[in-house]
Amino acid sequence: MRCSWLLLLPLLAACNSTPSAVNEGTVSRVADRQGRDTTTALPAPDTAATKAVSAVSDTLRVARERHNFSHAEGPSDLFRLVFRGPSILEGNAEFTITSPEGQVIFREMLTEPDLEAALVYEMKTPTATRAERETFVLRRIDRFFLPAQFHTPALDAKAGFPTDIANLERPTWDDLRKRPDAIGFEYLKGKEDRQRIAWSPLKKQVVRVQ
Repeated sequence: MRCSWLLLLPLLAACNSTPSAVNEGTVSRVADRQGRDTTTALPAPDTAATKAVSAVSDTLRVARERHNFSHAEGPSDLFRLVFRGPSILEGNAEFTITSPEGQVIFREMLTEPDLEAALVYEMKTPTATRAERETFVLRRIDRFFLPAQFHTPALDAKAGFPTDIANLERPTWDDLRKRPDAIGFEYLKGKEDRQRIAWSPLKKQVVRVQ
């Protein structure tokens, strides 16, 4: 009897052993019907649904409005003001107008001082706190596209030609002045620099008219 147990020990040891490669998940061992050992590689992990890791966005505030501009009727243009930076008092705002066809027809960068400068007219003390400055800039962004900023017609029929606007051509001005359905957009840059822009059908682009 003792000899029989000794003969069975090697067989039990073989049954209990597991190849290290199987434990590591690198290969799979499968025995076919004839008892032969076949080795196949495991499929690669599916990473199709894995989301890409991205850095934290520096966008702090976004204002947007849809309004007719390049077309007097039909689909409206998208007006957006996106403020980016490390803080509200240390950033820049990108002002864009996108046509109904998806083309950016106007782009301008506004600095934080461009948005904050008019605060001096509201200050009741010689200096403003950081919180007051931040509140003012955020309010300027949020109110950048108020309905009162849009004007139809873009130009008064009796308006005089401005000689202080660079790149404004007289034929473009005259053409816009004759269009009662032309739409102008007005915004404040800095303390007192009020600018008005309009879409020129003659030049097929946005021009500054005031």
